[in-house]
Amino acid sequence: MSDAVIRGVVHLIEETKEYGQRGFRKRLVVLEQDKGSFTNYLPLDFTKDFCDRADEFNEGDELEVNYRLNGRKWQRDAASEVKWFLSAEVLNFKVLSQKGAGVATEELSDTEDYIPDDDVPF
Repeated sequence: MSDAVIRGVVHLIEETKEYGQRGFRKRLVVLEQDKGSFTNYLPLDFTKDFCDRADEFNEGDELEVNYRLNGRKWQRDAASEVKWFLSAEVLNFKVLSQKGAGVATEELSDTEDYIPDDDVPF
């Protein structure tokens, strides 16, 4: 599956949450896209070290984000209902403009040779 790129304005930045005994960290950031007749809200998962990098932007800033979709199946036991989960995990991002600034800043990435694929499967 190829990775995708989206742009939007930061609507919400949650606090970092820690899960499990290993201390897995995740931080939810919601981007807002104006689609004319409606507003699209995109929840993105910043994980591990990217939780701290989310401190580098604020609500109202415009971002370009490279992400990958992750899916998971969960079932308590063989007799219980199956539940499906989908999340968008951030691979890298860049701040396109800061609220009221309109000046692009440097790109932040954890993958040096990452080349985004502009073909989004939907």
